[in-house]
Amino acid sequence: MSSPAPASAPSLFAHGVASGDPLPDAIVLWTRVTPTPRATPGSGVGPAVSVRWEISELNDFSLVADSGSLTTGPSRDHTIKVDANGLKPATDYYFRFFAGTHESPVGRTRTAPAPDSDPGELRFGVVSCANWQAGYFTSYRHLAERGDLDAIIHLGDYLYEYQPGKYSMGHSNRDVRRHEPPREIVSLADYRERHGQYKTDPDLQALHAAVPFIVTWDDHEVCDGNWANGAFEHQKNEGSFAARREAAQRAYDEWMPVRISGTAVVGDGMRMYRRLQFGTLADLSMLDLRTYRSERVEPEDPAIDDAGRTITGARQLGWLEESLSTTPARWKFIGNPVMVAPVLLPPRPKAEQYALSQTVSFTPLEPSAPNTDVWDGYTADRKRLLNHLVEDQIEDVVFLSGDVHTAWANDVPTEGGTPVATELVCSSITSNNVDDFVGAAPRTLSLSLEAAIQTENPHVRFVNLDDHGYCVLQVTKAKVQMDWFAISDRADRNATSRKLTSWTVASGTPRVQPTTRAILA
Repeated sequence: MSSPAPASAPSLFAHGVASGDPLPDAIVLWTRVTPTPRATPGSGVGPAVSVRWEISELNDFSLVADSGSLTTGPSRDHTIKVDANGLKPATDYYFRFFAGTHESPVGRTRTAPAPDSDPGELRFGVVSCANWQAGYFTSYRHLAERGDLDAIIHLGDYLYEYQPGKYSMGHSNRDVRRHEPPREIVSLADYRERHGQYKTDPDLQALHAAVPFIVTWDDHEVCDGNWANGAFEHQKNEGSFAARREAAQRAYDEWMPVRISGTAVVGDGMRMYRRLQFGTLADLSMLDLRTYRSERVEPEDPAIDDAGRTITGARQLGWLEESLSTTPARWKFIGNPVMVAPVLLPPRPKAEQYALSQTVSFTPLEPSAPNTDVWDGYTADRKRLLNHLVEDQIEDVVFLSGDVHTAWANDVPTEGGTPVATELVCSSITSNNVDDFVGAAPRTLSLSLEAAIQTENPHVRFVNLDDHGYCVLQVTKAKVQMDWFAISDRADRNATSRKLTSWTVASGTPRVQPTTRAILA
C-alpha cells in the first residue's frame, strides 16, 4: 500500500477513522464526531450532525469511487458506520469524512481479491488482548508502520471492562494508565465511554487508519467469563446480565468497523460470526464463542463431555462445517477467540500453577487438568468439528487463536492423537502473562515451565509464556508462515520490536514446523 495523504487536524474527529470487513466490492468505513465539548462518548447529549464521506483510489480524491452522507446523534453515540460499495477487488483506497467545514484524518484501506482470482500472497496482522491499564499499544504502532498488510485479524479482548487497580500490570496491579470511567463498566453509557477512551490511543488510531480490521469479540468486551446467560465476573448487584450484554454489544456495534448480521447498519442484529473470502487462496471464518456457549464446568465434572453442552451453539457449528466443506479456497482459517488444541497443565510449584491459572484460565488449576473456559471444556463440539474434517477430508485448516496472553504453535489432534489441523496462537498486546504474575525475571522460570507443558502435550510444538507482542501471518499456495514479534517493554510508549520466532505449515499437512529461513524482515 502507498502512503496516505497528509491528514487534516482531527478537529471534530478526535477518535480517528477506521475500516473493516473487506469484500471484493465493498468495505465498512467508520468514524465518530464530537460536535460540542459536552458531547463526549456515553454522554447522551449533543445535536444531530450530518456527516459526509467519500472513498477514492487517489489520495487527492480527484476521482471518487463512492460517497454519501449520514446523520448521527446521541442515539448512536455520534458514531458513523457505512458500507462503501461498487469498489474494485484487491485495490488500495483512501477515505475521509466531513462534518460541516471539518475534515477527518484520511484513512487508507484495501478490498479483498475477487472470489475466482489468485492473489498469490496475503499478509495479515494477528492480535488480541489489549488492556489499556496494563501498558501501551506499541504493537499496533509497529504493525501500522509496516505498509504490507492486507488486514488486521483481531481475535478479541479489544478492550477490558475492569475498574482502575484491577487486572492491571503484573501481580501488583499497577495501572500504567487508568481506565475511564473509573469503575467496572456495566451500562450502555459506560461501554460507550470505554470504547471512546481506547480509540484515543494514538497507536490504535494509526493502525485503524492504515489497515482494515476483521474482528470478533471474546469475553472482556462484555464481562470476564461470559456465556449465554451469565458471566463468571457478573454480580447480582450489577443488575441484569442480559441488559449488560445488550449494552456491551450495542456499544461494540456502534464503535467497531464490523458488519454484524451481515450489515453495517447499527443495531440491525447481533450475529457476529461470518466468513470473508480472499480469492481462491484463503477464506476466514470468524467465530463468536461467547454468545451461545453453555456455562463453564469444573475440570472434574463429567458434564464436560456432555453432547448437550456447547461452545459454538448448534447453528454456528453447522454453519462452520458447511463453510469448511464448500469453500473453494486453499487455506481455511478459523478466527477462534479461545484455544482449540487440548492442553493439560503439568504438575508445577504453587506459584507457577497460580500464574498459569491467571493466563490460561480464571480458576486455580490442578495438575494435569484442562482449562474448561476454552474448547477443552466443550469436548463434544470439538470432537464433532474435528471428525467433520476427517470425514470430509478437509485439509489446510488453521485455527488463529488468542485469549491466553501467551504464544503457541500446536498440531490439533483428534481424540485418537492424529493431527488434522493447525493452531497458531498470538500473545497479548499488553495483558498479563506468566512472568508478569510470578514477578520473576523474564525467561528465568518460564523456560522450564514451557518444557514441562510440551512434555505433557507433545502436540504443542512451540510455547512462549512471557513476551507481549503481535503476529504477522503470510499466506501462499505452498505454505502459511506465522511470525511472532515481541515488544521490549509494554510500559514504554516507545517500545521496540524484535522477531521472536517463525513457524510454517506446508499445504497438505497439518503439522507445524520451525521456519528454516525467515521470509519477513
